[in-house]
Amino acid sequence: MRAFYDSKSKTIDDRGIRELFEEKTKYKAWLKIETALAKAQAEEGFIPKEAAQEIEEAAKVENIDFEEMDRIYREIGHGFVPFLKVLVKACPEESGKYVHYGITTQNVQQSGQLIVMKQIHDKFIELCGEILVNLSKLAEENADTVMPGRTHGRHATPITYGYKVSAWISELLDSVDRLKESEKRVFRIMTGGAVGTFSTMPEVGPAVQERVADLLGMYSMDVPSRSINTHKLEYMMNLSLLASVCHKIAEEVYQTSLEEIAEVAEGFKEGTVGSSTMPHKINPKLAKGIIANSQKLYSLPGVGSYSSVRPYEGDSSQYMLFDGLLEESLQLMTEILLRAEELTRTLQVNKDRMLENALRNKGLDNSEYLMMEMAKRLGKDQAHSLIYDIAIKTAAHGEDFLTNLKENDLISENFTDEELKELIDPRSYIGLAPELAVKMAKKAQDRAKELS
Repeated sequence: MRAFYDSKSKTIDDRGIRELFEEKTKYKAWLKIETALAKAQAEEGFIPKEAAQEIEEAAKVENIDFEEMDRIYREIGHGFVPFLKVLVKACPEESGKYVHYGITTQNVQQSGQLIVMKQIHDKFIELCGEILVNLSKLAEENADTVMPGRTHGRHATPITYGYKVSAWISELLDSVDRLKESEKRVFRIMTGGAVGTFSTMPEVGPAVQERVADLLGMYSMDVPSRSINTHKLEYMMNLSLLASVCHKIAEEVYQTSLEEIAEVAEGFKEGTVGSSTMPHKINPKLAKGIIANSQKLYSLPGVGSYSSVRPYEGDSSQYMLFDGLLEESLQLMTEILLRAEELTRTLQVNKDRMLENALRNKGLDNSEYLMMEMAKRLGKDQAHSLIYDIAIKTAAHGEDFLTNLKENDLISENFTDEELKELIDPRSYIGLAPELAVKMAKKAQDRAKELS
């Protein structure tokens, strides 16, 4: 497996995804295609109906002689023909003549890969729904949890943790929509033959392909060219964008779980070991796995972009590379989503520390609030200059912001001491953060129900 694994990977419920990467799953997909092909061709009168029925009865994984298939492979060195030979052998002699009738190896291999991808894709969508539920709870429970907003690594104006989570929800919803909307372009069946022209069955070829796609719950390619790969690129790019959302969540958890900030912590159970030498270590294992796998995933669509423009109607160097790129993308995304689900479900939020950090600058973070209130009296530009001078003097010399405000005649003429205390309290300047948190929590809940 090419994805980043560590001991944490072994403790996560994989929802049955990893078994979909096994060779047997690939062969099951090939058998489904051969069965659907025979049925569709029989419906169009291209092969006998009895042959299609017997192929369907024979095309089951338990009827495939894998030892014989491996022996043939070692003899002839072809990746698909050995499978075909043992499938033909599993069928009655007469119906075996119509197995794989009028199509080529890549039709089955590329379509089969997309069938498996669709199965994994459906699992990904389910996981995204679970993550949305987790984020919804985090946003709702922390809609009013005041913390520092940060830009450029420094305190900006205050926010709530629920608001921060609402931004994650918004991006995740977009990523889910992209994945769902792309299904009709990505998960497509081809049965066009050697170069995609339906030369072996021109009268019925397009109708057969449409019916095969329908039987398999997939879509049909308009032009079944073996050299079209942009739909695969689109899917890898969509996975990269989804990974970016999870990566962002992981980075923020990773950074804000530092002891010096200590606003959140990964879920932890006693007995878990963080280091072989430092007994105190509790490491962010989930977050680091998401970060590592995401960074690797980002590189794959770029490689695919180069490969997708190979010339002519088919090139094994092209689809051999895409086989690896797609499998690796799916493996990486599996690790990312499994970790993201557990991270968002078990995340521990330190509300007290968040407020403590918001109060750390003793009101300086609310300088914008003061400026806007003074702007009502002085205008924006003059108000900005006034508050800027006081704020910079306070920050540069480590002085007390409230004291400096009180000592300014223009400020003291307009506000009482109690009003100033209220104006510089971070809890008084969070805008619509709670409302946005609640709004996006509801959106996440509703979308998760649709995905379940």
